[in-house]
Parts: sequence; structure tokens; C-alpha cells
Amino acid sequence: MQSKRITLLAGHYGSGKTNIAVNYAMYLKNLGKDVVIADLDIVNPYFRTRDSINELTQAGIRLISSEFASSNVDLPALPQDVYSVFDNRSESAVLDIGGDDRGAYALGRYADFIKNENDYEMLFVFNCYRPLTPTAEDALEIMREIEAACKISFTAIVNNSNLGGITTPEDVLSSVAQAERLSEISQLPIKMTTVTADLVTNLNGKISDLFPLTLQSKIV
Repeated sequence: MQSKRITLLAGHYGSGKTNIAVNYAMYLKNLGKDVVIADLDIVNPYFRTRDSINELTQAGIRLISSEFASSNVDLPALPQDVYSVFDNRSESAVLDIGGDDRGAYALGRYADFIKNENDYEMLFVFNCYRPLTPTAEDALEIMREIEAACKISFTAIVNNSNLGGITTPEDVLSSVAQAERLSEISQLPIKMTTVTADLVTNLNGKISDLFPLTLQSKIV
């Protein structure tokens, strides 16, 4: 699977982008790359990249997140270290962007750095089992809102359609039509379909570009 130096992950609330960001950072690290992951989500979601700090640290992945992440303090502030992502081009960077257009505004301040370097991919995380995006047309509307907010266009789609812990292979297969429809109307390729590792065997050969996930645990 080809990758750019900077990978941006954005999508609707609850689409699962943070879990994908952590897993994708691990994937890049396993390829032998120096990796940094940055949490730009200031909307205060339930899951934060910092919830995986132990796993990331053990893997040798640099983490940038607000010092208030995983706390009950809700401050709409981004860490100054985010600028190091653009200063140090020897690292592969994974950026977890806030949900919908409200969260994507935070990315806008870095848009010029990202577009000037021109070594990035911006992935729209799609889950057709979420209330706001049951169809490709609904997802496209949110996609366009995010692009307008952050001033960067998406380059590909991640099909992360799931029902949490009760997801079956049939649920994933049933999502393919909507993901392909979104690809058609947005004119963007599907980069990968993400599934938990236990479902990969059942789906091999039925869906291309499967990406196995280890689910993130919440720090309490």
C-alpha cells in the first residue's frame, strides 16, 4: 500500500478515524519509517489518540496531542509541536482531524504548509452505519463541508463501515455498495476497507485492500 509523507484522516463524528490513525501509524512504523502522530481533534470526542500512548511509545512513535487530552478539561487549543510535523520532513506523519466541518477548521491553519509540500493524502473515513452518513450522498455532503472548512481536498476514501463489537463479515460486505457509490460520485478511489483482525480471514478474496485493525482501548 503506497503512502505519502503526511496522511490526514477526517470524517463524520464517530466514523472511527482516531482508531484508524493509531493503526495506520503502527503500520507505517512496521515498514521501518520514523513516524509521528498528531491529534488535531479539538471537539473533545470520546476516544483520543492519547488513549494509545503506551502502545505508541513502546513502538517508538512520537505523539503530539494537547496536554488536556483524556482529561475533563475542554480547551479548544492545539499543541505548538504540530508545527514540527512540517519542519521535520524525515518523519511520516499521521494527523487525526476533528469530526465534521467544525473540527476541520483546526486543520485550516496548516493548509498552506501541507499543500506547498505536496506530499500528502487526505482520507475520508466513511461509516454507512452511522446516523449522519447512511448513504453515499449524505457522506458526500459532509465531505464537501470538511473540505470547505480546512481548505484541503480529499484524495481517497477509507471504508470503515462497522457496528462496533457486533460487526459481522456480512455487515462489511453490505457496506461495499455504498462505499463504491461514494467513490463514484466523489471521483475518489477507495484506499482501503478497514476491519477488525478477526474478520480478515472471512473477507479475504471478497474485498480488496483490506486493512486489519486492533481496536483502541479507552483510558479511564
